[in-house]
Amino acid sequence: MSTWPLPQRSEPPHAPAGERAALEARLDFQRATLLMKCAGLTPEQLAMRSVEPSTLSLLGLIRHMSVVESWFHFYDDKPIHQFFWDYNPDHPDGSDDVDTNHAEDDLASYLASVERSREAVAQCDLGDIMPDDDYNLRYVFLHMIEEYARHNGHADLLRERIDGTTGE
Repeated sequence: MSTWPLPQRSEPPHAPAGERAALEARLDFQRATLLMKCAGLTPEQLAMRSVEPSTLSLLGLIRHMSVVESWFHFYDDKPIHQFFWDYNPDHPDGSDDVDTNHAEDDLASYLASVERSREAVAQCDLGDIMPDDDYNLRYVFLHMIEEYARHNGHADLLRERIDGTTGE
């Protein structure tokens, strides 16, 4: 893959059918926004760091969000997801350890993590409590929207540094 693809992104409805639909639409919008920040960039550009001493990169954000998506995975009682190609349980975030040779693998892993998230909670109610914790699914959705929004701000700054592109 020479550059990452541009995803489809739908504007969340202004009058959603209900709370669940609103949360899912807003989260999907945020997910697509992160991918849009990466679209058209080469693996080398995706791995570019922000400013010393930070090790933040767009590829690192993708890897980080692969892990963060696992909040939803707790609802499906399946074994933990191998978040990315070189996943190390002792360093589960892995967002600092980017390798341009595996950028396509990191994208595939992120997309698999998102798909598992959708499937894991498809039949759950917003009030369902996360196993072995006290967070309900509503909280997880809200936290994930917040997490993506924060990191999309980082991604916007990183993208601007790489090639001057700004905006949604």
